[in-house]
Amino acid sequence: MNTAAVLTISDSSSQGKREDLSGPAVVRGLTAAGFQVTQTSVIPDETGQIQQQLIECCRNVRLVVTVGGTGIAARDVTPEATRAVVDRVIEGIPERMRAFGSKNTPLAALSRGTCGTRGQSLVLNLPGSPKAAMESLQAIIEILPHAMELLRGNTQHGDQAIGSSGHRVD
Repeated sequence: MNTAAVLTISDSSSQGKREDLSGPAVVRGLTAAGFQVTQTSVIPDETGQIQQQLIECCRNVRLVVTVGGTGIAARDVTPEATRAVVDRVIEGIPERMRAFGSKNTPLAALSRGTCGTRGQSLVLNLPGSPKAAMESLQAIIEILPHAMELLRGNTQHGDQAIGSSGHRVD
């Protein structure tokens, strides 16, 4: 089973001024898709703290999902923190999320979320609003298991297709 961590990046939620609704929604979505979420945290929009949490989570889980801090406000630093700690950036995953989101709102173009690998872990940035976070997750959830298999070293492709559950179909 693929393990996951969900990190909510929010000054107001980390200070107890606003309830975190996005992180728990993402945990439910990942769990429904077969992931075992073993860690959740709410941390402020501080580059160093985000980087430290990402590095620590990548030691313990296969998928690290951040929620929040992907917009264009001055305190939105999650993509920069992510890029600083990943080995390789995967452009196609956030492109797919933005394309999917733009079907519902033109504001999806303002999301700067990124995705990358660190060792055998995948790091994924989702937007902070519950609706946008879940739409973005829905856009890519079916390809995550295959990406994680590739990171594990299973690079056999053959003529297999990816089914709606995200698993290979023979």
